[in-house]
Amino acid sequence: MSATEDGKNTQAQPSDLASVGSLDKIRDILFGAQARDYEKRFMRLEERLTKESSDLRESVKRHFDSLENYIKQEFESLTERLRAEQSDRTEAVQGLSQDMKNSAIAFEKRIGQLDDQLARSQRELRQQILDQSKNLSEEIRHKHDEVSAALERDSRELREDKAGRSALAALFTEMAMRLNNEFTIPGPGDLDGE
Repeated sequence: MSATEDGKNTQAQPSDLASVGSLDKIRDILFGAQARDYEKRFMRLEERLTKESSDLRESVKRHFDSLENYIKQEFESLTERLRAEQSDRTEAVQGLSQDMKNSAIAFEKRIGQLDDQLARSQRELRQQILDQSKNLSEEIRHKHDEVSAALERDSRELREDKAGRSALAALFTEMAMRLNNEFTIPGPGDLDGE
């Protein structure tokens, strides 16, 4: 721009303002309806976006709250199930422990009964062995006495029935003589003298 044009601009400022105002009027006349239409559209679009954004925010908030409630409920449900399962397991362990204690007590009682029964059986067996030993000793003594008496009796009979030496010698002599045909019958007095 030249200095004269610059000077014209500075001098023409008040008139330029009027022309700018008239230019705005012309512009408003030419494009005003369209600009107002665009402006209304932009306002409606902005309102719609604001409303949709608000609705979306509310919807997200509702969904988030719903999800949060669902997670809380699931967490509480899982916690409750875990507590119930832990309680059940604790009761099961206590029941098993009690069963084991009862089994141990019953086992110890049965062992005690078996020990008593074994001791009683051993005492009875010892008593039977002692009784049989006494009976056998008594029977052996009785048999010994019987055998001794029988031997004594047989010995006595043998002593009473045995032949004397002289009688046997005479008998053998007589047999020898008969065999040699030298036999003579001795008299009754001959036997007495010997």
